[in-house]
Amino acid sequence: TASSRNASLLAFAPTTTSLISHKAWSKQKGFNNNNNMTSRSSSTTTTTDVHDVQQTKNRVALLQLPVTSDKSKNIQTAKDYIQKAYESGAQLCVLPEIWNSPYATSAFPEYAEQLPKVGDSLSSSVDDDDDDDDDNNWGKSSIMLMEMAKSTNMYIVGGSIPERCNEKIYNTCLIINPSGTIVGKHRKVHLFDINVPGGIQFKESETLTGGEGATYFDVLPEEGGEKDDEASGLGRIGVGICYDIRFPEYALLLTQMHQCKILIYPGAFNLTTGPAHWELLQRARAVDGQCYVITASPARMPPPENETTSSKYPHYSAWGHSTIISPWGEVVATCDEKPNLVVADLDMDKVEEMRMAIPTMGQKRNDLYRLVEGDK
Repeated sequence: TASSRNASLLAFAPTTTSLISHKAWSKQKGFNNNNNMTSRSSSTTTTTDVHDVQQTKNRVALLQLPVTSDKSKNIQTAKDYIQKAYESGAQLCVLPEIWNSPYATSAFPEYAEQLPKVGDSLSSSVDDDDDDDDDNNWGKSSIMLMEMAKSTNMYIVGGSIPERCNEKIYNTCLIINPSGTIVGKHRKVHLFDINVPGGIQFKESETLTGGEGATYFDVLPEEGGEKDDEASGLGRIGVGICYDIRFPEYALLLTQMHQCKILIYPGAFNLTTGPAHWELLQRARAVDGQCYVITASPARMPPPENETTSSKYPHYSAWGHSTIISPWGEVVATCDEKPNLVVADLDMDKVEEMRMAIPTMGQKRNDLYRLVEGDK
């Protein structure tokens, strides 16, 4: 269970890293913890003024939310979870992969939205003469993320949603700063095309186009802080989506060429690859890059009982288990497959401690092999 898993984690998690389970946090805040956060309807959602909650430096929240075929409901659920992340004191929150749509290639075109570009904000687009940047053309999902980032004063790594652009569909993650401005936009680089005998067959390339670039952003220093002092906080963060985590070259590009200290992968591993590789790959990327690795998955939803009234799209069972891994490769925080909120404080000193203790980045044999960035 989630509670027993978290209890065991406390025994070996680094002593300088604090972990707050959703159960403990909900009790502190007076919420009913029934592992079914969607039971809170929009009418019961409370809005807290941005000055009412004290954000905790380097606190991150992973939003393992349930996804349905009802897009409006998914957007409201995501909004509720972002609000709860804010109320937990998080500085940054992470949504899961494909949170506004069923995870089905046939569903992506229907649920796809036009998304803003890096540098766009709700206020600046009003005065933009380019009709393509008019926020009236942006989808409801991205507008909600931008509004919530600004109202909660948090960085939001917006999981991913299907994006429509120039007659192509992408699996895209938006990163929004506390001012509500887009500071990063990652289109999934490696498409999930697999065929596991006796397991699962899936081919994202049936409808999706792969992205063409590495994505990272900076969590800027607090006002009055120098770039390299402790006020820098989380620092530079690299972003991938799900299947991207299987490619160590992409992760090394982010950590070694772009100096990322955290890698974030919204993902939706399934019941075949999840138990085998989900945690393994996260720990591998953390040790390779000597960095924190953060993943956020959708909650696992049961298949419909009545096939005649089920969604027109095939059911996809996500593995869940949203997780944070330390630079040493330890599980700092995680949960089970149910709807959940994972909250933890990151000790960023651990990144430099690891890189100094085992200085692999300075021990590369460039006479034998070399990491170079692609042509695009």
